[in-house]
Amino acid sequence: MTAAGHKTDLSILLDLLDLSQTDEDLFVGKHPAQVGSRTFGGQLISQAIVAAGRTVGEGRPLHALNAHFIRGGDVKADIEYRVARQRDGRAFANRMVTAYQNGHELFVMLAAFQDWTKGLEHAVAVPVVPYPEALPPLGDHFVGYEEKLQMFVNALKPIDMRYANDPAWIMKDAGETLTHNRVWMRADGELPEDPLIHIATMGYSSDTTVLDSIITTHGLSWGHDRIVAATVNHSMWVHRPFRFDDWALYATESPVAAGSRGLATGRYFSRDGELLATVVQEGLIRHFPKRAR
Repeated sequence: MTAAGHKTDLSILLDLLDLSQTDEDLFVGKHPAQVGSRTFGGQLISQAIVAAGRTVGEGRPLHALNAHFIRGGDVKADIEYRVARQRDGRAFANRMVTAYQNGHELFVMLAAFQDWTKGLEHAVAVPVVPYPEALPPLGDHFVGYEEKLQMFVNALKPIDMRYANDPAWIMKDAGETLTHNRVWMRADGELPEDPLIHIATMGYSSDTTVLDSIITTHGLSWGHDRIVAATVNHSMWVHRPFRFDDWALYATESPVAAGSRGLATGRYFSRDGELLATVVQEGLIRHFPKRAR
């Protein structure tokens, strides 16, 4: 809550993650008041993480998810998450979560849980970028673009985001291209101790900037260009425990775009350079160039 008693965007997200349990493996999630034309993919991912995790319990944290988006969600209706328990082993657990609205499947996610054990370790190096304290908040990048980026300006912002490079819309004005994007992220406030909520909040954030590198590779931008984008599938692997109210660098790039789809990869690094999680997302990307007058 703010001093005036209004809910912060992070508290709204935490409310969204506080699913109602209507049966042993059945959960219901709500939408926030601030919505777009369809359910935000990060909301589906994060609520499904919570639904699956609530059937596993403590001791076996989520380490992998693979999700497919089937239909766009109705932002005026609740979402029902049905969890199927596929396996409960000594160290492993597997779940399938299917999201429904009005009897139709919106989304399906496979989730794998495993206890933490020591083994071989290696990882790629963290990109060299300025630390978040030296970078402006997201709102500074919207100044002068309020009309073109109205959907982003008015969107729920439970994640504190600091771009280490110019966002797409500023690069577009400068006539620049970029094959990668680097954004520091953390929850915009303190999170509960529950590790599942930290993973779910990262899952929510993982759908925010991951497709940017597809369009910045071509010098395009949201707001400036006529682009239709929709997530087709999304995967995330969690490599080690973390707190998502600490800063993490989300480093993304796009290895390929073809067949009206683009593939984007992302890695979350801690401030200390540890690789926390890896993301791969495929999105429908259609560009309709404006006709010359």
